[in-house]
Amino acid sequence: MTRLITEWVNVTGDISIIARESGEVWFHTASAAKQDNDPFAAPMTGAGAESTTVRLLDGAINLGFAAIEQNLARPVPTIPGYILALIGAYHTSVDTPRNLRRAAKRFEDLGRPEVAAYLEERAREETGHDRLALKDLRALGVPAERLVANLMPEGIAPLCKRFDDLCVRDYPIGSIGYSYCLERIAALKQESDIERVQAICPEGVDTTRFLRSHSALGSEVSHVEETIKFVASLPADDRISVVRETYESALIMAQGYNHELLKSDAEIIRELEQAIGEPLPHLYNPLRNEKPGDQPAAA
Repeated sequence: MTRLITEWVNVTGDISIIARESGEVWFHTASAAKQDNDPFAAPMTGAGAESTTVRLLDGAINLGFAAIEQNLARPVPTIPGYILALIGAYHTSVDTPRNLRRAAKRFEDLGRPEVAAYLEERAREETGHDRLALKDLRALGVPAERLVANLMPEGIAPLCKRFDDLCVRDYPIGSIGYSYCLERIAALKQESDIERVQAICPEGVDTTRFLRSHSALGSEVSHVEETIKFVASLPADDRISVVRETYESALIMAQGYNHELLKSDAEIIRELEQAIGEPLPHLYNPLRNEKPGDQPAAA
């Protein structure tokens, strides 16, 4: 009889995620177990399986988001909020190909061509996504290049820095965990989410290129599946590192995205107008009490 695979990863010092091929997954608290009788006290060393790997990775994301679950912002979509989200999307995507190629080069030097090839493929797939965000911003009638050049959303900056730092490490395996976290969250977006955003945008204008590409309608689902398969094939030490980074990235992402989602339209518009140095064109602005189509007041 074939023994079912069990995988586990300690992610917080006290909490480990445990997954079995039978479908079970749970969080294990070390302080509640007797140390000399805790089968999960030592790091795992065995082979991985796709069914357990996905549960570890998704468990890490769930644990990372659990810290803000009680205060999670779920605002109704607005044009200012969407513009800010697109600026954030630009910043999280513009350096992705370069960063992944940096990590790939390091693994090539380390004699790990299979990891290098995986990262190179990801870099090719992610190339040009920043341009989708710029096209969507232009479609909304705002100065896209000026906005992204002058505004890095506060909640997005730590996420971008995390990825930059991961990809220049001596052993940048954590870059896979970061990428999985962002792609897995993006893959949760459904057609109805895109329709809600499109409904608030100018009629007949395509403003959801980036959103569609980074949703269940785009390539994210296949990317997630490919990453799970690849991570499951890695040695135990690598799988542990990837799961831990998935958790750390989820923490940063949850806190950062929530920080931006909690902003009012008035706060967002102040940031946007400061970035471009002029009033936003053709956009409902509660600070000036204008609506689409209103002419600016005469000087």
